[in-house]
Amino acid sequence: MTETVAEIVAAHRAGLMTPKQTVARTFDRIRAHGDSAIFISLRDEADALAEAEALAGKDPAALPLYGVPIAVKDNIDVAGLPTTAACPAFASTPTRDSTAVARLRAAGAIVIGKTNLDQFATGLVGVRSPYGIPKNPVHGDLVPGGSSSGSAVAVSAGLVPLSLGTDTAGSGRVPAMLNNIVGLKPSLGMISTAGLVPACRTLDCISVFSLTVDDAVAALSVMAAPDPLDAFSRDRPLEAVTAFPKGVKLGIPRSGQLIFFGDKAAEAAYGAAVARFVKLGAELVEFDLEPFYETARLLYEGPWVAERYLVIRDLLASDPDAIHPVTREITIGGARGSAADAFAALYRLQALRKVAERTFGEIDAMVLPTAPTAYTTAEVLADPILLNSRLGTYTNFVNLLDMCGLAVPAAMRSDGIPFGITLLAPAGRDAALASLGRAFHADTALPVGAKSIAQPPLAPVSPALHGDEIAIVVVGAHLSGMALNHELTGLGGRLLEAASTAPDYKLYALSTTPPKPGMLRIEDGKGTAMAVELWALSAASFGKFVNLIPPPLSIGTIRLADGRSAKGFLVEPAALDGARDISEFGGWRAYMARKT
Repeated sequence: MTETVAEIVAAHRAGLMTPKQTVARTFDRIRAHGDSAIFISLRDEADALAEAEALAGKDPAALPLYGVPIAVKDNIDVAGLPTTAACPAFASTPTRDSTAVARLRAAGAIVIGKTNLDQFATGLVGVRSPYGIPKNPVHGDLVPGGSSSGSAVAVSAGLVPLSLGTDTAGSGRVPAMLNNIVGLKPSLGMISTAGLVPACRTLDCISVFSLTVDDAVAALSVMAAPDPLDAFSRDRPLEAVTAFPKGVKLGIPRSGQLIFFGDKAAEAAYGAAVARFVKLGAELVEFDLEPFYETARLLYEGPWVAERYLVIRDLLASDPDAIHPVTREITIGGARGSAADAFAALYRLQALRKVAERTFGEIDAMVLPTAPTAYTTAEVLADPILLNSRLGTYTNFVNLLDMCGLAVPAAMRSDGIPFGITLLAPAGRDAALASLGRAFHADTALPVGAKSIAQPPLAPVSPALHGDEIAIVVVGAHLSGMALNHELTGLGGRLLEAASTAPDYKLYALSTTPPKPGMLRIEDGKGTAMAVELWALSAASFGKFVNLIPPPLSIGTIRLADGRSAKGFLVEPAALDGARDISEFGGWRAYMARKT
């Protein structure tokens, strides 16, 4: 069966299925599943099918998400579909996609619809929406988790293989555990939040739900890039995912510091997960979790609730009954703090950040329960604030401390309730977490989602850099077997892989003797994908190699088709007078072969 992103893309590229057939299957599954609370709005099916059919005219190899159906949380803009944030009185219809959605579409993804959420992304339970409560497909009595409830359920139920959520306090992680799927919470600023209805604007990030870690990384690779439309955007290129690293140090809390609220099954599942990491080769190092608990308390007891209040204060004033009672109760508290309170909390947070920095000086990542326990919908409706707070025990501090996270299924308990762990590390270590999480998830051999679908075999990773090596993208005469390749090999360079650039470039044959190419970066998605090679050089050799490069060539940052970035050859635009545009050949080797 073709259920994961990787399987669907492979089937499309091989001609075993068409994107149109996959999209049609998606709409059939949504109708058959029959849960009207998962999606707040669906695209017109004919429009989605037409968009899928139009992909036939594009190069599948240049589209990492070729024909993949996706769902989008309904606080993220999709052109032509209402953005409600689960509040009808707040709804508006955007005329342009959010940056994240635009990048997914440019990579070949097809948006199917907008998913339900805890109103204004306030909650970890998935029950605070006037559009209903999505039914947890793994265990029907459980809450679906929130706030990204519909997005998580849509993936778990097999309706779409990929969806976007958001994460401010755990909304991209808690639903992942409760639905037996992967939840990737990237480093802040890595994915643009332009076109997102904010919850806490300084802490928000767009997250990814999928069946496997590799699928989540594929989506992150497409979206991770700076965006001038987002003041909080950061340039954080995604590094290469590797095999499980030898000697990795994983932090676990000191004895007695973990909280499970009496859930012995969850406690046992966490112990088994930690033992699995040891079997895979990790070294366990105890750390003090108390400062992280203190940080978590700041999120709702401190001034950050005021950010939520800012988003809806006009609606609170004009039509307070339009807001869910629990959301209203939580948010209105944001109007009561003072500037002095805000600065006091910021000072304390800065001190706690220094504690976290020292902690990560001793470990590479920490492994914690995604949530300490699970609750039924009936339990949460009876005690909505306390039980919601408990679900955030291990999530609320993460964005305050500028960390990245990856929630991965760890076990299916004997009572049928899923349990998951979350790997956490300082910002920028997203690929390192993926390297750990993908190996762990594969080792569990757990079926993915709610349909008892076997995990696909773990795909081999690209060759990793060693020591101080630097990756360099080679486009012209330095390609293997060509005239100047000896300059690379003479400096100890080694070939990592053949690759393709993102479709953001034009290639020119410069009017030089001997002939050489010049690759020019143009607007994202407006160019052609070029065949290149990725080589590795030591830091010292890289410096020597750069000194060999004559003008008008220079070294810049090149984006690859899978979203990674590396240094490589670019040409100065002023040198293109008299140059021939050879982009149609898709690479220098093809051009030289045709010329010969």
